[in-house]
Amino acid sequence: MWNGLTGWHFLIIIAVVLLLFGAPKLPGLAKSLGQSLRIFRSEMKQMKDEGGSADAKSDAAKSASDKNTTDNSAS
Repeated sequence: MWNGLTGWHFLIIIAVVLLLFGAPKLPGLAKSLGQSLRIFRSEMKQMKDEGGSADAKSDAAKSASDKNTTDNSAS
């Protein structure tokens, strides 16, 4: 896909982007992109933390139910 593109092609693409978006708009665009990535990363971390705690809770519930089952069978 990128086999035919050289360094000059990328420079031309960057120049076209600068002309289309304008130099004053680019810092704002970069800032919003950075904020979006930061939010995405924090949400992913939160999902991982919730997933890990959910697994721990299910393991605790399973061990508690196993304990209750063995207590009932002993009676």
